[in-house]
Amino acid sequence: MRLRFLGAARTVTGSCHLLEVGATRLMVDCGMFQGPRALRENNYRPFMVAPGSVDYVLLTHAHIDHSGLIPKLVKQGFKGRVLTTRATADLCSVMLPDSGHIQEMEVERLNRKAARSGRPPVAPVYTMEDAHRALEYFHPVDYGETVDLNPGISVRFLEAGHILGSALVEVTVREGGQTYKLVFTGDLGERKRPFLKDPAYIDQTDYLIMESTYGDRLHPNGPDHLEILHEVIWDTYRRGGNLIIPAFAVERTQDLIYDLNLLVNSGRFPPMKIYIDSPMAAAATAIFKKHAGIFDEEARNLMAKGQDPLTMAGLTFARTVEESMALNKIKGGAIIIAASGMCEAGRIKHHLKHNLWRPECTVLFVGYQAPGTKGRKIKDGAKFVRIHGEEVFVRAAVRSIDSYSAHADQEDLLDWVGHLRRPPIRVFLVHGEPGPIEVLAGEIARRYGFPVYAPVMGEELLLSTALPATDEELRRAHAQVSARLQDLISRGLARGHYQQIMEQLDNLDVLLQDIQQKAG
Repeated sequence: MRLRFLGAARTVTGSCHLLEVGATRLMVDCGMFQGPRALRENNYRPFMVAPGSVDYVLLTHAHIDHSGLIPKLVKQGFKGRVLTTRATADLCSVMLPDSGHIQEMEVERLNRKAARSGRPPVAPVYTMEDAHRALEYFHPVDYGETVDLNPGISVRFLEAGHILGSALVEVTVREGGQTYKLVFTGDLGERKRPFLKDPAYIDQTDYLIMESTYGDRLHPNGPDHLEILHEVIWDTYRRGGNLIIPAFAVERTQDLIYDLNLLVNSGRFPPMKIYIDSPMAAAATAIFKKHAGIFDEEARNLMAKGQDPLTMAGLTFARTVEESMALNKIKGGAIIIAASGMCEAGRIKHHLKHNLWRPECTVLFVGYQAPGTKGRKIKDGAKFVRIHGEEVFVRAAVRSIDSYSAHADQEDLLDWVGHLRRPPIRVFLVHGEPGPIEVLAGEIARRYGFPVYAPVMGEELLLSTALPATDEELRRAHAQVSARLQDLISRGLARGHYQQIMEQLDNLDVLLQDIQQKAG
């Protein structure tokens, strides 16, 4: 088996991994690169592997940094199958064409400027038509369903709790008389999120390819995010401005509708109108309702009582361009939620252009802002940003609610890893910046003694079941086990977590036996 890291290696975008088992090639995710120009240029470069040689794409979820280059893959020769959950397939049916449309619009604007300056025109990575064609290759599967790709390879999709339809991908390989398991986490979600079930735990895998986006931080334990949202809304209302919320059309927008619904129904909402300026958000909300059967118990119970958390009085979806443009004439008393969540494309840029310079307005960030994005620059205190070629001063209040993150934080990630009953041969940390990767790798090694590696872009590794064999690696493993044992006892006894101590001691016994067997 060979594993190659084609994206999301020491960065948080462009998720793409290639697993080769004999003559079969599996691509796990095929995401678009977002953020700084140096990263986005990867979208225009040839794939590191011939698209026609890929047999399957195993798609963890619909976010564009995981799915966004599938139309390009198909355009350049992919003829295999894209396997993913049913909800993810439905979300991609609106997200990928929307991605193609945004690219066409952005390229059209760029080419108008290029023509005036005598520069050659550019082409989009793919078009809306290309995206619709790519959807023909999607084959939906159910959570927990075992899909045999051939006599030696089977896959399962398990709940990841990140967005609707998101999944861990478990690949089982039978090769050379032995069976190996690889688990790709995709993006893991925070526990107890609206609509979503918690991520499924895995008790054993030989190789773990794990995200590390929030590997160095914890979600804040300050005021409840609903209270912060309430305060921001009233503050903006009293100042007479608009509240502009950049939010991804999928999941984050639905989470906001859920919370705004709670505020409206509790009588804690000022006389402000709520606009969702996104045809895709409208379509995604309908898809959420279609897949209510996979909601968590709390959301299903609300639906059963007739309390639809995605519907409320006064909520307006702006679908057409004309409806969107009309919102720019509103000077105050409006909450406008629009994509993209990092302010890199879409209708949010128009709303920022019309409101960012106005001190009575507020821009509220409710999600991660990748380095180099307009959202990150505004959040970090930039005095002005360039939007559609124009410098726009930042005079609006800038607020953020970090607890809306759909990503598991460091403690959630470590808790998830801690449910492994046997140590994996390797943990590969992907989908993270170098800092968070380094911190999370250190914590995994300290707590659990698992060997961790952070691959670089394009790196290819030959996988085997061999444990570390050198004296230095064995000494290091013993030291990690000892440190982990001391940490477990001190932390566990202090908190009275005796059952957790016993479970982790069982894991330590397995690890020590493996080390001793290798040493012997």
